[in-house]
Amino acid sequence: MRTHRAGPVLKDKIKGLNALKKITAALQKKGKKIVFTNGCFDLLHFGHAKYLEEARLKGDILVVGVNSDASVKKIKGDKRPILQEKYRAGLVAALESVDFVVLFNEDTPSKVIELLEPDILIKGADWDLKNIVGSDFVLKKGGRVCTINLVKGLSTTNLIKRIIEKF
Repeated sequence: MRTHRAGPVLKDKIKGLNALKKITAALQKKGKKIVFTNGCFDLLHFGHAKYLEEARLKGDILVVGVNSDASVKKIKGDKRPILQEKYRAGLVAALESVDFVVLFNEDTPSKVIELLEPDILIKGADWDLKNIVGSDFVLKKGGRVCTINLVKGLSTTNLIKRIIEKF
């Protein structure tokens, strides 16, 4: 039975943007490839876990940008998010595949991407490569932009609909 976690504890994975910039820059100097992805991650589900696990396999360090509550409200409407940002960030950080989490207030993660300068930018395959926010920036810096297939039928919106139907 495992009694000691080898990696960082949950609170050590959630970072402010400036602190995370210092960390990722130092890791890149050591030759580590930084992978970045983002999302709302409202009602974390298996599709999220699988997506993040696959994203982590694309490089050495996985950084996940999580939309703040205000950002989610702007994107998804007044009834969202279901879970507060601190809980959503905590759940994402709790996943073994995730190295760091950063919250952002903007509608898009372009500011985060430009500051962190990830080597690899990832989004779900439901995004066209040319429409992925930050793709131009990452490609100009010599990085890669990739998509990952999503688990069919699994989304927070579909999960909410199923809960409403059943209960």
